Amino acid sequence: MDKRAKKIILKSKKQVYSDMLGNNPSIFQGEGFEFSELREYLYGDDVRKIDWKSSAKLGKPYVKVYKEERELNVVVASMLNGSTYFGTHKQKIDIIAELTGLLGFIAIKNSDRFTNALFADKLYELTKPTKKFFSVHQAVERVSNFDPLGKDGDFRGMVDTLYKRLRKKSLLFILSDFVCDIDLRTLAKKHDVVAVMVRDRFEENPRELGALNMIDMESKKSFEGMIDGSAVAGYKKALHDNDEKLYVDFKKHGIRFIKVYTDENVAMKLAKLFRK
Repeated sequence: MDKRAKKIILKSKKQVYSDMLGNNPSIFQGEGFEFSELREYLYGDDVRKIDWKSSAKLGKPYVKVYKEERELNVVVASMLNGSTYFGTHKQKIDIIAELTGLLGFIAIKNSDRFTNALFADKLYELTKPTKKFFSVHQAVERVSNFDPLGKDGDFRGMVDTLYKRLRKKSLLFILSDFVCDIDLRTLAKKHDVVAVMVRDRFEENPRELGALNMIDMESKKSFEGMIDGSAVAGYKKALHDNDEKLYVDFKKHGIRFIKVYTDENVAMKLAKLFRK
């Protein structure tokens, strides 16, 4: 294991088993309930739980009692296309590796099953659900060592693959910079989806840089361009429109989301998400 991955793993594990994240796993609470028994209605019971059919037969009001299905399937799906190979503080792919470690260790700590999925121009990995710590180590190492350069992001392929391959309802984290046109509505109908947007502040608020020779990180093609005021304004408007569309879609389909910048404390941002 290389030093960078090892450092991320040790840091993530320490934060999960500290007060920062370890005692606040609200987002990982089970949401499924399994029918357990019928019992006679007691004063103060939720009337919505009354089984009216059984109550009519027995001549008394009875309520359904459920037990919580605590165990969750936690799936962390990362989109590692070429644009993640960028960052003025840390590279976006390093932040995604750290998020993978944090979410994976929280899942294992809470006795949930953890699955790691890696996408770019195709599916590169989809692990089996597991409760073993070593699976988180492997997931972080795979993200950390992944080479995103020259790879387009096939977001439609990612959505289709996750919809077909994840058969049981899951708590699904999508890690990406989300500079894209992506439709998560089908996944949101089947799973509890959380979108984690990883961004660098410079890509949202670039400066005028004049004439430059640049490289497209997804196609690896070089080109010359003028980064003047007009180009910056057009770029910022396009990114703003992209994000506004995403936010509307997320809210419409009940998808929780946060934005994590490359210069932020990743664990603190996750803790903020949990508190919500």
